[in-house]
Amino acid sequence: MITKQLIGYAGVVISSLLLHLSVTTSAHAQNTSATLSSNSETVHWPDTQYTKDIPTFNDVLGYSPGERISSHAQMLRYFEALERAAPERIKLIEYAKSWEGRTLFYAVLGSPSNLASLDEFASNMQKLANPDLHDNEQALIDTLPASVWLGYGVHGNEISSTDAAMFTAYHLLASPTQSTNQSILNNTLVFIDPLQNPDGRTRFTSRYYATVGMEHSADRQSAEHNEPWPNGRTNHYLFDMNRDWLAITQPETAGRIAAMNTYTPLVVIDLHEMGGDASYYFAPAAQPVNPHMTASQIENMGLIGENHGEHFDAFGFDYFTREIFDAFYPGYGDSWPTFYGASASTYEVGSSRGEVFRKRNGDIYTYADSVQKQFVASISTAEATAKHRKKLLKDFYDYQLSAIKAGNDTKQRYYVFSPEYDRAGAYKLARLMAKHGVRVEQATEPFKACSASYPSGTFIIDSAQPKGRFVTTTFSEQVDMSEAFIKEQERRRARHLHDEIYDVTGWSLPLMFNIDAQTCSRVSAKTQSVSDKLELRAKVTNPNADVAYIIPWGDMAAVNFLTMALRENVIVKSANEAFTLKGGKTYPAGSLIIEKRRNQNVNIQTLVTTLAEETGAIVDGVNSSWVIKGPSLGSGNTPELVTPKVAMAWGESTSVTSAGNTRFVIERQMGYPVTAINVADLSNADLSRYHVLILPHGYYQSALGESGASHINEWVSEGGVLVTMSGATKFIADADVLDVSREYAVRDSNDEPSPDKGRVSGTLISSHQALLDTIVNADSNPDYVAGVLANVAVDQEHWLTAGVKPNVVGLVGGSDIYTPIKLTSGHNLAWFKGEDKVLASGYLWEENKKQLAYKPFLIQQPVGNGMIIAFTQEPTFRAYMDGLNVMFANALFRAPAHTRTLR
Repeated sequence: MITKQLIGYAGVVISSLLLHLSVTTSAHAQNTSATLSSNSETVHWPDTQYTKDIPTFNDVLGYSPGERISSHAQMLRYFEALERAAPERIKLIEYAKSWEGRTLFYAVLGSPSNLASLDEFASNMQKLANPDLHDNEQALIDTLPASVWLGYGVHGNEISSTDAAMFTAYHLLASPTQSTNQSILNNTLVFIDPLQNPDGRTRFTSRYYATVGMEHSADRQSAEHNEPWPNGRTNHYLFDMNRDWLAITQPETAGRIAAMNTYTPLVVIDLHEMGGDASYYFAPAAQPVNPHMTASQIENMGLIGENHGEHFDAFGFDYFTREIFDAFYPGYGDSWPTFYGASASTYEVGSSRGEVFRKRNGDIYTYADSVQKQFVASISTAEATAKHRKKLLKDFYDYQLSAIKAGNDTKQRYYVFSPEYDRAGAYKLARLMAKHGVRVEQATEPFKACSASYPSGTFIIDSAQPKGRFVTTTFSEQVDMSEAFIKEQERRRARHLHDEIYDVTGWSLPLMFNIDAQTCSRVSAKTQSVSDKLELRAKVTNPNADVAYIIPWGDMAAVNFLTMALRENVIVKSANEAFTLKGGKTYPAGSLIIEKRRNQNVNIQTLVTTLAEETGAIVDGVNSSWVIKGPSLGSGNTPELVTPKVAMAWGESTSVTSAGNTRFVIERQMGYPVTAINVADLSNADLSRYHVLILPHGYYQSALGESGASHINEWVSEGGVLVTMSGATKFIADADVLDVSREYAVRDSNDEPSPDKGRVSGTLISSHQALLDTIVNADSNPDYVAGVLANVAVDQEHWLTAGVKPNVVGLVGGSDIYTPIKLTSGHNLAWFKGEDKVLASGYLWEENKKQLAYKPFLIQQPVGNGMIIAFTQEPTFRAYMDGLNVMFANALFRAPAHTRTLR
């Protein structure tokens, strides 16, 4: 029976490949011997005999390991059978429910004595993890077991690792006296998270087996090997959960992080799959490596990798290290654990992406082959962890000491941020850091620090703490890749080779939240500790107001108040400009106005108070509507908001993650429902029932074409609001619906593309560099950007940017740069800052800095009775660009009130 542990919601790390083992029985010994079928060769873990008291795959599921891709339900049933058979050596603990209601759990395996002391183990690891609060570390290092966390299947279509997890557990339980297993069980606690993404795996397995015919096809072109949209990689909300460790937006991730913060396992492995023609990858990682990782962490993964090399050589498995899969971004399953002191790594196996796959060299590769390799890597990891038990414990303890010392030694020891200008954002950021296990304090009275005054309620994070390196890497505006790595990327770019930057290079949380976090060398204030249950409390003044209630606009508390009010059929106005009431209080542009006389059909006083308490919003009751500055409450500049019906493009042609992230931000962060419409239906769909249509990032040309663009544009002209982002903006710009154009790269050469394929004028090439310059097309795109944070200036005199700060930060990726819209066609409402200020965080090519400067980020174009609101990048990227949420909310909830049509 799975035990529930109340440590949050979660998911687990990883995804990967499978194993096929056939089990034969010796009637005389009543033991079984594990074998693996791989290209007609029998492979086994050496010197292993299995007892009959532990149920096999066949006993419970009716098939052998690697013979079939196990579903979530089958996996769960098998682990429950293992726990019933050996409850003193394996314990199952539930840590989350997926969005679709599936159970996520981890299994803990160890010797009976180690498993019986699991709670004591957690307590002792917390002592090692907090040396400034406890002592007697040497006794703990001498006596504690090591711990390894094996995370499987974070990407649901990376299938082999889950079956490997099942057989790993069986192998450890059914052969406890085998020498390797004995060492593992006596010296370690093995945590197995067998399936971090049950919703994605269920999507994959159901579709895969629905396509199988008379026999499984090995052809990579077959339907079996080509998933429909969305594939099984992502979870229910289409999140790539291996990128969710930083923002913790998904319940699967939250539960997993809570569990890992409880036990702080010393070694953490994230098992994945890659293309089926590849072999197997494990650490050491490729460059760049995050500079806040320690030498001992890197060394330990090298030791474990060497152990794998010995086993892979013995089994005859090809493998590689170092060439790809870096360790720079702190938001992966193999990087986040390093910031509490673990040694962590990604493993990647070539995927069969089904039961059988033909490689390009003609070899037949089976699901069992991939499971086998994942199983061997899993056991090898646990073996190496047991072998280096004392070193790993000592290095973990030393990591905490060095983190505290590093914080003490820096001049930017404290990070201080006030909720004064964005209450909801500041509270969410503080709560997020507490979820990460960071010690966060909140001032209980005003204080001064570094020549600045801060109000009561200000949050303070001291980097001189065990999680100090995590604080530094997530709160610093810039984390640099190594100089040598950057030099090599610039060399490759000069040769017109692809760079080796794998993911985003900027991720500063204060920047992404648009929170002003100041650094200070010394802070003295009365504080209280903050937990991950920190609540934003409502502030309601004069709840018995005679005339109206006003909710200042500008944070997510106000956005949530608005969406809940609209869903309760409250009539709400919103001011286009700031205004000052009699008595002198000024309210920002966008502020919500709820007039009592217009809402007599409900107990508005009670409802407003309830909504404020549920959202944490500020609500001021007013007894007079007299305005002494700005638009009056009855002015045309305080329009009544529509309760918008919102649709968005869904399915083939949309980016899976962009569609999912966008829907999640609206539904789960803003609390408002969205209707998803398949892209294929948008060309002739009746859109008249919707006020807003969102086209997330995607590739719409082939699916919609000119006729689709024309149909949507006609709906806009009749009063609709079209919101586009990134690739969707490209589509409507290329279709001449939006009056902007994408730019070619700016080149030093004045050459123009020549339509003539005949002779051209002769040229002189003076050097190799001149040759490289000559071969670049004049109509080539700007260089591709993996992902940086960029500074964006915001127009403060337009209703669409009401409540948005003058300066925000947006994420820039890809190679599209747009011309500003002409004044006769629309408005450039947010634009990138100048060349010397555009980069907020990350690494951006110099040419892109120059060309991106002052180019649009947000464009508004009136079309007939409606309008187009175009984001040139993705404001909902990974659902962690919180500082853009008010801007995005304006497009959804304020824009329909500014169309010229009856609603």
